[in-house]
Amino acid sequence: MCSDVVIRAANLGKCYEIYAKPMDRMWQLFMGSRKQLYQEFWALRDASFEIKKGETIGIVGRNGSGKSTLLQLLCGTLTPTTGEIEVNGRVAALLELGAGFNPEFTGRENVYLNASIMGLSRHEINEKFASIEAFAEIGAFIDQPIKSYSSGMFVRLAFAIVAHLDADILVIDEALAVGDAFFTQKCMRFLRKFKETGTVVFVSHDSSSVINLCQRAIWLDKGCVQKVGTAKEVSESYLAAFFEAQQGASAVKENPDEEKNDARRMAPLVDQRLSFVNQSPLRNDIELFKFVPDAAAFGKGGGRITFVGLVDESGNPFSWIVGGEKMRLLVRAEAYVDINSPIIGFYIKDRLGQALFGDNTYLTYANDSKHAFAGEHIEAQFVFQMPILPVGEYTIAVALASGTQAEHVHHHWIHDAMVFKSHSTSATVGLVGIPMLGISLNKFTHDQRIPA
Repeated sequence: MCSDVVIRAANLGKCYEIYAKPMDRMWQLFMGSRKQLYQEFWALRDASFEIKKGETIGIVGRNGSGKSTLLQLLCGTLTPTTGEIEVNGRVAALLELGAGFNPEFTGRENVYLNASIMGLSRHEINEKFASIEAFAEIGAFIDQPIKSYSSGMFVRLAFAIVAHLDADILVIDEALAVGDAFFTQKCMRFLRKFKETGTVVFVSHDSSSVINLCQRAIWLDKGCVQKVGTAKEVSESYLAAFFEAQQGASAVKENPDEEKNDARRMAPLVDQRLSFVNQSPLRNDIELFKFVPDAAAFGKGGGRITFVGLVDESGNPFSWIVGGEKMRLLVRAEAYVDINSPIIGFYIKDRLGQALFGDNTYLTYANDSKHAFAGEHIEAQFVFQMPILPVGEYTIAVALASGTQAEHVHHHWIHDAMVFKSHSTSATVGLVGIPMLGISLNKFTHDQRIPA
């Protein structure tokens, strides 16, 4: 194995023998290969990939897709049926909730038990115990049997142990979903720090978390690797497949022969910067690019998005805007079939695919639903104050759907319908900045008290 590759899987597979009756298992021992009394269930089949040192990779897929099986093979708790897997480095794993814990033991006793299973000596555990206890934040419960713990306390203690193993590879299987928001943020801070020197394999149903944490991702479905690529690309493909499984095959063509694009009929672009006096190099100048009708998309095909743009009051698209100012997003679509209660929505996403903000038309017309007949054109306008964006590239995802907020059918979803770029900014922290209505700094005396 190359020095920079810490995990390599080659044609990896795991098959389970499913017997109809317990007695058949014994008879199979006598029958040998002459007769098969079981059915084969392949939890994982022909998986091949490499993970390099210092890389953070996400595993996405629906329940039963083989994610947990892959992680157990990686950790060595399962033996592969076919193929091979090589792991170069010390692995720390947070798999099923409470795995490796004895419910009758106290939290303190389980720290020593679990950490020793993970490879730490008693001396090492003694040195790290105070730090593990502080990280877990379960107080006096450390000396109570863990059968009395809540699921959140379980994961606090388990993660605290994993965080102190000095591992080279960290494997996490969705256990953080049961933690409270404050502890989850604490874990995320640890993960970001660990990413600087270690390798992370992260499993989650939340594609936003995968995009946020991971450089690459692996999409598993029915035990097979469907796609390996950047976290953003894989998550988008997984999302499209999820909607297709719920609503049927996508009818959207990636490169339609006849593209009815309203952008071609729009007036020339206007440079909005001419309306502003360039008083500071920190002004949030944002460059806009044209609508991309052929961007990656999916949907049932009952209609199609035909234009997306940030426009002035006359509908003319801007080529530049300034963050912090009021904006108008225009989205136009054509109905190919009769659409009852059409919904048009959007997301503003950063370069990692994280949704910064967005909205849709449903609530506005919830009590007075619209109707679009086949061949009709509809448009939605969203007026909002554009946040002050840090320097970088952003995209707008748009969708045409029908139904309600909870139950709807996607007719056309475009992942990156429009790209724009923030060239300068006054935002110093956070994903976005917002215009402040007032900021002050004054002296006060001790006699000035805050009202009760």
